[in-house]
Amino acid sequence: MWSNARSEAALEAALPVPIEIRPIRSARRLRLRFDESSGTLKLTCPARTSRRSALAWALDQGEWIDAQLARRLAPEPFESGASIPIEGRETRIVWSEKEARTPCLVGVELRCGGAQAGLSRRVESFLKAHALKVMSDEVAEFSALAGIESGAVSVGDAGTRWGSCSSTGRIRLSWRLILAPPQARRYVVAHEVAHLRHLNHGPKFKALEAELFGPGLSEARAILRRIGPRLRRIGRRV
Repeated sequence: MWSNARSEAALEAALPVPIEIRPIRSARRLRLRFDESSGTLKLTCPARTSRRSALAWALDQGEWIDAQLARRLAPEPFESGASIPIEGRETRIVWSEKEARTPCLVGVELRCGGAQAGLSRRVESFLKAHALKVMSDEVAEFSALAGIESGAVSVGDAGTRWGSCSSTGRIRLSWRLILAPPQARRYVVAHEVAHLRHLNHGPKFKALEAELFGPGLSEARAILRRIGPRLRRIGRRV
């Protein structure tokens, strides 16, 4: 099954952890699992699958891989004194009885008052509202650039996906993207807006995605890939 394609090393280097590929004569499809004990991806595939094809397929499972890696990281709950990224900028959560109940972003501090027991819920609500506002504006921006009419935009917290686009034009994005640097967040928004026209990942889709985002798309994708596991653990207690 092994191919000597020169791009194999680059494909393997793009994976966040080592991978072991095992060809099995009886296998009918590719299957990937994460071995937590060794921190290694285990990929089984049909015997005739080239190594390059197997690596490329594994890279396409990036969001699933990030979700598995996130489970290994310590949670970062929303609590007073904690530092979390907001639009890529490390920001300290500050709770005080003297502050307003609704969180307020002041420089590199997110200030919040009210009952301390409800701090986590109020911080998450603030971030979700901020994410919806920022990314709704960006969906409108990219849609206008593409000459596409977008549908409703909403935010959620899917375990393995940063965004999705339905056949009816509804776009749903992870609120956690508001934690990421702007270029990483905008990459996902451009990706989903491109899906409004092409519900696939073919050449026309990729061309539109690149046109909408502009220079630096690969770099933005790499940033999100690198920080994704941490973003998925922020705000969690377990």
